[in-house]
Amino acid sequence: MKKILLFAAASAVLVIGINSVKAQKPSGHDKTKNILYFDPEVDPDIEEIKEPTNLAFFTAVSDKISTFRKNKMLRSETRISYENTDSKTISEYCRNNDADFAIVPKVKYFKVGLGKYIFSNQVVVSMKLFDAEGNLIASSDYDTYRKNMRLLGSAENSIKIGTNGAMKNILKELRKIKQSSEAGF
Repeated sequence: MKKILLFAAASAVLVIGINSVKAQKPSGHDKTKNILYFDPEVDPDIEEIKEPTNLAFFTAVSDKISTFRKNKMLRSETRISYENTDSKTISEYCRNNDADFAIVPKVKYFKVGLGKYIFSNQVVVSMKLFDAEGNLIASSDYDTYRKNMRLLGSAENSIKIGTNGAMKNILKELRKIKQSSEAGF
């Protein structure tokens, strides 16, 4: 009888403890953010390099997003012009895909070499981050040749490095925006 009462008391304390911990969690911070990624605009506009570029870009994005537990990647197989983005189009895509944010990327290739000898394809990866209403929040670009001083390497690795660098720059910019908005209040 004593063992049953001891077991009941211990399980009651355990249940009360678990419920009190759940009550302390703020409900607004549990929400997963959906981020919509469009296919990157590729420069130069050559059809043969678009699919490998998309594959390398989305591999890098999914690897980076998997480290964040509160973010979920959504992919739209639509290209939106990086230079002439329309806020109405962005907000409509976000509304239709239940996305909190949208990223419009651009990958620009350039060749590094001397004369007719080409050592590698380097890239500049540019990204613009929009909120669900289509407002520009942050933008970033990452030049793999200037930042890493990589001379040798494949275009696929350059895209992955550039994508990771551009995403890090956007996160830095978001932290600055958050800190400045908290300081203003």
